[in-house]
Amino acid sequence: MDAPLWTEKYAPGLRDLPQEDVREYLRKAVDEPINLVLYGPSGAGKTAAVRALAREAHQDPDNDLVEINVADFFGMTKKEIADDPRFSSFIDSKRKRNSSKADLINHVLKESASYSPVSGTYKTIVLDNAEAIREDFQQALRRVMERHHRTTQFVVTTRQPTKLIPPIKSRCFPVAVRAPTPDEIAAVLEGIVEAEGVEYDENGLEYIGGYAGGDLRKAILGAQTTAEKEGEVTMNAAYEVLGDVGVTSEIEEMLDDAEAGEFQDARKTLDDLLVDEGYSGEEVLHEILEVAHAGRYTGEDLAELTVLAGEIDADLAEGTSDRVHIGHLLAELGADA
Repeated sequence: MDAPLWTEKYAPGLRDLPQEDVREYLRKAVDEPINLVLYGPSGAGKTAAVRALAREAHQDPDNDLVEINVADFFGMTKKEIADDPRFSSFIDSKRKRNSSKADLINHVLKESASYSPVSGTYKTIVLDNAEAIREDFQQALRRVMERHHRTTQFVVTTRQPTKLIPPIKSRCFPVAVRAPTPDEIAAVLEGIVEAEGVEYDENGLEYIGGYAGGDLRKAILGAQTTAEKEGEVTMNAAYEVLGDVGVTSEIEEMLDDAEAGEFQDARKTLDDLLVDEGYSGEEVLHEILEVAHAGRYTGEDLAELTVLAGEIDADLAEGTSDRVHIGHLLAELGADA
């Protein structure tokens, strides 16, 4: 999509969050900044809720909200961590050269928590997809939380709170974020299409809600795609656009890059599918297998891919990072490049 994403343009404020109990818990966290664990399924709106909290709590949320997507962060190389503009200012060339990746990660956690807030008395650090944090790094995070609790609010989002060690959970107030209901999704979509001046009907909104399967981000992106391609969000338009959504060319391109050893390009396409297009890891894996069985692979190659896909599918079922696990599959495809 070339136009601004509706998920960004219509990012909700605290009062716009559809779940009353979540609104109340986050409102209390504005008045009394405590550490939080937001847990719930993918696409439920956990990250959007944290950003709404930050906009309400901070005069300068662009500087006093630090977001670290754990799945991406721990998947970075040493060079990528050191060159990331969020972290490069406190990683000098000597540290970059002499430190291990684990040392750099610990250093980033400490430094992110230690600097003073730009406005107000505290800042907020979000650790997104925290189920991907190894236990030793969780222990390091616990120590950082203890040391900087007066000036830093930590918010952890996860699909699997059981993956967090007890000392982390004991320092955070738990907030359950359930998947939005079809009526809640339809209400959000209705507000957006009316603000955009796009014609719609209730059946179209309901169809998109069903297509998204409880994933609000996917629903909003589906509505935007429909509006851009058909000029309206009606039942017929939504079915025309979303009923036969195909990503074969993107999958083929991603596999081509992976097999050639162009992992950065392959990962960029994967990010486009997971983030911009709103696909889940399971859906991307399904599309990869569809392409594989359509003639791309045969014989032993097809058998090996099928076995690997089964292992990846089991990992995805654990609820950990979609990006990490599909990225592992792509790396295996390019192992001999």
